[in-house]
Amino acid sequence: MTTHYDPSAQQDAPAVWGPPTTAPPRAPESGEPRQPLVRRLWHGRPEDPRWARPAFLGLLAVTLVTYLYNLSASGYANSFYSAAVQAGSRSWKAFFFGSLDAGNAITVDKPSAFMWPMELSVRIFGLNSWAILTPEVLMGVGTVAVVYAAVRRRFSPAAGLIAGAVLALTPVAALMFRFDNPDAMLALLMALACYFVVRAVEDGRTRWLVWAGVAIGFAFLAKTLQAFLILPPLAIVYAVCGPVKPVKRLAQLGLATLALIVSGGWWVAVVELWPASSRPYIGGSQNNSFLELTFGYNGLGRISGDETGSVGGGGGGGGGAAGAGRWGVTGWDRMFNDEIGSQISWLIPAALILLVAGLWATRKARRTSVTRASFLVWGGSLLITMVVFSYMAGIFHQYYTVALAPYVAAVTGMGAGLLWEKRKETWASLTLAASVVAAAAWGYVLLNRTPDYLPWLKWLVLVGGLAAAFGLIFAGRLARRLALGAAAVGLVAALAGPTAYTLSTVNSAHTGSIPTAGPAGASMMGFGGGRPGGGNGGGMPGGFGGGMPGRQGQQGQQNGNGNMPGQGQGQGQGFPGGGLPGQNGNAQGQGRNQQNGNGFPGPGALGEGGRMGGAGGAGGLLNGANVSSAAKKLLEKNAGDYTWAAASIGSQNAASYQLATGEPVMAIGGFNGTDPSPTLAQFKQYVADGRIHYFIAGGGFGGGGGGNSGNSGTGSQISSWVESTFKKVTVGSATFYDLTRKASG
Repeated sequence: MTTHYDPSAQQDAPAVWGPPTTAPPRAPESGEPRQPLVRRLWHGRPEDPRWARPAFLGLLAVTLVTYLYNLSASGYANSFYSAAVQAGSRSWKAFFFGSLDAGNAITVDKPSAFMWPMELSVRIFGLNSWAILTPEVLMGVGTVAVVYAAVRRRFSPAAGLIAGAVLALTPVAALMFRFDNPDAMLALLMALACYFVVRAVEDGRTRWLVWAGVAIGFAFLAKTLQAFLILPPLAIVYAVCGPVKPVKRLAQLGLATLALIVSGGWWVAVVELWPASSRPYIGGSQNNSFLELTFGYNGLGRISGDETGSVGGGGGGGGGAAGAGRWGVTGWDRMFNDEIGSQISWLIPAALILLVAGLWATRKARRTSVTRASFLVWGGSLLITMVVFSYMAGIFHQYYTVALAPYVAAVTGMGAGLLWEKRKETWASLTLAASVVAAAAWGYVLLNRTPDYLPWLKWLVLVGGLAAAFGLIFAGRLARRLALGAAAVGLVAALAGPTAYTLSTVNSAHTGSIPTAGPAGASMMGFGGGRPGGGNGGGMPGGFGGGMPGRQGQQGQQNGNGNMPGQGQGQGQGFPGGGLPGQNGNAQGQGRNQQNGNGFPGPGALGEGGRMGGAGGAGGLLNGANVSSAAKKLLEKNAGDYTWAAASIGSQNAASYQLATGEPVMAIGGFNGTDPSPTLAQFKQYVADGRIHYFIAGGGFGGGGGGNSGNSGTGSQISSWVESTFKKVTVGSATFYDLTRKASG
């Protein structure tokens, strides 16, 4: 078989601290004995230096140990998804559809594929933090391996190690590869797709494009349309740079598209064709349709801000500070601002410099240059994802930026390797020095945003980076050891800041729906687009009232107009629909945070003390309730006689009770409580059929039909009917209604 590879690679593929790799690995000659698997795993390619494979395996081992460290401190992490994992480990129907409970009332607001590894793990090892989160850690290690392999294949072992280390030490990567959100699987599959496309450019084989389509298709089943962000650069790069004739390139891209449709569409087809009466309601939709969820709440609504069913919707647009929306400031600098910068942007300035340098260095290479194609694939994916994230007006959280981490890492490793090889050329040495200065200077800025956190580190980063840059200017003229020393100092200076934030991340517990990486106060995103007083959240906008808690008890202040300075109490007018009956819209939380406003919808007393991160109000959105042993005992009694041990408005409250008891708990209205399921008539029928034992008072935002949802307020209707019909049971600070006993009188 003829092997196609870039014959011009010799002039543009760098060799960094090892021999260049200008072609795919050498296959054994006919009759040549094949090395044992263990030996091949340890020694790697025959042309590799002896240290290359042990260093790579060491990188993976360090990444694994780091990500596993203190893993159980996060408990169930995002209890919304952990409850669905628990349900999927009990019911194969819940496993397939992604139901929030084993009774299959409603699904999560994403496809179910990202939960399958966790659910299988829980089936094997039981329900615990390690069983849920270890599969995410393994995905992180796998992503580091993919990025290393992609960079090492065309460049060198050292370039691959740099890329892998950059990824492993990115704070948001250390956060999300230890968390049960869909982003870990998405990042792994996106990295695989880029790797496969570069392999296709390398030898022109159709199978690589088909595998890329399969990877993106399954990524769609992890986080829907976000998987398609990188399709344009990947398709364009192969259409232009593929080493086969144009007609064949188009045919190959057609087969890849077919693979994408099949791998991502089979599940969608089953869900859409399955009779709605015998499957769970599609959470996050308003019409029980996964396609509506995909193109609305989880799709174009994220771009425009018109998100039916959202608690906050979008708003914003525009550039700079003028683009403040409910989910943060939009504009070209969004990835670098106080809300997002410390999560992902440490090496983005350097990566952009290295990307331009890589494209300049390969400007005269042949059309099929794999080196240039590598920069275009990884760099194009970085740029298009950054642009979309920067200007999307809908729901946006800091942790979404983990999608950028593999691209930043790959571009950094490739660019550093290429410029090192060309360091004797003045432009290359100057550009390499400039990238180190950019990394050090930006690291100083980010570290200066948390002045009380390791105050000496920012000066070490800045001084070390400037000293290394000075040495790299003369790297082509210095002795090899001196040049290597300058490069090593530059690498340490560039990675010191993100490494410190990564270690802080793995040393802290992360729970709820909106986690952030780094020390307290490192990322300060408020729903109103303003800057909170500190910690891991910030204040809710004036439309919601109250302040969300920051990590380690720090508080954000909300003054009702979207600006969140200082610390202290949250002041707001509350979400429409009036206060919680008997609570006057006020919630006091465990001495840390206090909400004062007109309250949140959802009749009933505030469950479990109304704490932030607890059962009611905004806390119901961010995290669940603390379930007392008495409440747990109450729900577990005769639970086997019912389909659902209880029902509660909103998923976070329901998830807490489900995880505590191990029994199905219906989440009325899904995640936000704004989904129109079940209707009052359906709920009455469930009660009449004896399928629900208790109703848990309080819960998420959902009583009034919520925000932009426009539904008739099924949660509010159900709450009113329950409170007027059934016997109230108080257990500690939590209130329940026994749906098998009518209220007296």
